[in-house]
Amino acid sequence: MKLFVSSNLLRNSVFFKISAFVLISVACFFLGKHWSEDGFRRLIFFSAEPSRSPIVALSPDFGKTYNISDLIYESHPILPPSLSPPPPPDSVELKVFGIVNENGTMSDEFQIGDYDAESAETLGNQTEFESSDGDNESTTARVSVWKFGMCSENTTEYIPCLDNVEAIKRLNSTARGERFERNCPKEGMGLNCTVPAPNGYRPPIPWPKSRDEVWFNNVPHTKLVEDKGGQNWIYKENDKFKFPGGGTQFIHGADQYLDQISQMIPDISFGNHTRVVLDIGCGVASFGAYLMSRNVLTMSIAPKDVHENQIQFALERGVPAMVAAFTTRRLLYPSQAFDLVHCSRCRINWTRDDGILLLEVNRMLRAGGYFVWAAQPVYKHEKALEEQWEEMLNLTTRLCWVLVKKEGYIAIWQKPVNNTCYLSRGAGVSPPLCNSEDDPDNVWYVDLKACITRIEENGYGANLAPWPARLQTPPDRLQTIQIDSYVARKELFVAESKYWKEIISNYVNALHWKQIGLRNVLDMRAGFGGFAAALAELKVDCWVLNVIPVSGPNTLPVIYDRGLLGVMHDWCEPFDTYPRSYDLLHAAGLFSIERKRCNMTTMMLEMDRILRPGGRVYIRDTINVMSELQEIGNAIRWHTSLRETAEGPHASYRVLVCEKRLESSEKRRTKKKRKTKGKRA
Repeated sequence: MKLFVSSNLLRNSVFFKISAFVLISVACFFLGKHWSEDGFRRLIFFSAEPSRSPIVALSPDFGKTYNISDLIYESHPILPPSLSPPPPPDSVELKVFGIVNENGTMSDEFQIGDYDAESAETLGNQTEFESSDGDNESTTARVSVWKFGMCSENTTEYIPCLDNVEAIKRLNSTARGERFERNCPKEGMGLNCTVPAPNGYRPPIPWPKSRDEVWFNNVPHTKLVEDKGGQNWIYKENDKFKFPGGGTQFIHGADQYLDQISQMIPDISFGNHTRVVLDIGCGVASFGAYLMSRNVLTMSIAPKDVHENQIQFALERGVPAMVAAFTTRRLLYPSQAFDLVHCSRCRINWTRDDGILLLEVNRMLRAGGYFVWAAQPVYKHEKALEEQWEEMLNLTTRLCWVLVKKEGYIAIWQKPVNNTCYLSRGAGVSPPLCNSEDDPDNVWYVDLKACITRIEENGYGANLAPWPARLQTPPDRLQTIQIDSYVARKELFVAESKYWKEIISNYVNALHWKQIGLRNVLDMRAGFGGFAAALAELKVDCWVLNVIPVSGPNTLPVIYDRGLLGVMHDWCEPFDTYPRSYDLLHAAGLFSIERKRCNMTTMMLEMDRILRPGGRVYIRDTINVMSELQEIGNAIRWHTSLRETAEGPHASYRVLVCEKRLESSEKRRTKKKRKTKGKRA
């Protein structure tokens, strides 16, 4: 009996071993077959088709491209592969793309590739990815997606973070202008609809004609005409607003005013030494508008106060402008950003609270830069105004500013080029120097500080090449950016510039960017500003606001050192501008990063709010976000087209091109009115 049981166990054991061996063999066979036939082809165990030529194992990096803007955000070094792949068959033509050479080091010898001009011409005619409001059937397959509705008519000028009435009511104090600061809606409480254009909205008048006139229906408000009609700012004529180029303190015109400043201080040298300017309390921005012809970029700012549409007029004219106020927080610009700061009757009490507002100007003013003040205390001999002038002189002396010229109603001060004067002041003199630990470039929801921002001891921020050489000269402040030390910063700066110049060259040539009426452009993730620099170098007649997201490294100082404009922002929140501000929104690698923090639908609805009817969106991002982005774009009623990049079909990036068509907005408004009438009936 025992013998019989042992014999059975032995047989079963042998049987199990044989069965396990067979199963393992079959599994290995099919596993090898699967690996051989997938897209990566890393191991070749099995070939489904006979071939006379030997099978070649291709590297997983074959066809891989590098997006230079993303390299700024990388946290690990790019290392060269440990093994070189075998050479491809003679029949395969390889092109090298990217900025890393075979040794794994930075190289500026790379190519982007060319756009197919024929396919680019048909870009607007593609229908396979487009949404349509029409009732005509198409033979091309369309994806039916849910559509966003249109917001109410009272949102045509709605700025979510500045028009949040409920939040403003809850403020503890408004004595220092807190009601003009960002008070954003809570998460989930923002717009879930598309903001309509005003009745009779028309495509904006092109620049440079728009400097002098805009359509009345695009900004249908006459309050500024009524308030400032006698000060040569603005007047209405038939269906247009006209801008004669004057201001409260320069009623004879901005050009004459700029000539006077140049004659007072020749070293200001507009368009050479002075390239980037801040105009505080800008009115309708004629100061900045006329500086454009002198190769000067001006950031024109004003609060949304009783003259609430002044920034809207500036943007409609095609002049760089943002809604911003000197209140309790730092403005969203870096230290040593502006070569010149201008205030003409800007209605700011510079000496209040130990000069905290003028100290904010000092933070943003470049070492050796100029502050121009045109106001009544400069020239009027009334007791109250003379006292204000004495207070201003006292404060500027303690700031070590030098009054270099006072003429008529204009006074001009110059900021020192180093800290020598600050350190030589007597003990206890206020305002004190800021702590060395204070980061003057940290600006997102940072309170103002009543201290003097230190000037970089090594001259960073002041030693700049004159314009236009500074556009492509790697600035010293590259070394201060908080990115990993393995990055060759100057090489990366040069490589990013070349990368975007080749791409923009293709856009200009194949997509006719010089002919489509681009004027106001927003780069939503700007890096070192290579996109804007390429547009400037290729003479596209537009200006670019470079946005640096708070989620990445703060490269904003580099952008200003190049002679460009920029601002810090968190794209999880609305942007501080009016609806219909920009002709083109550009987002490179933004959504694949911010999707971890922000709602992509909310971001794209905000893009629609600030995009002009007839405007365009270019989203350059990874494949894995494109389907969702295109679906959202279609739901917003943009006309969308998903394109391969010039690197080819195997690249990990795609370009989503969107257009916000004006006729679609008009159709939707008409449909909404019909529905409203039907309900009333």
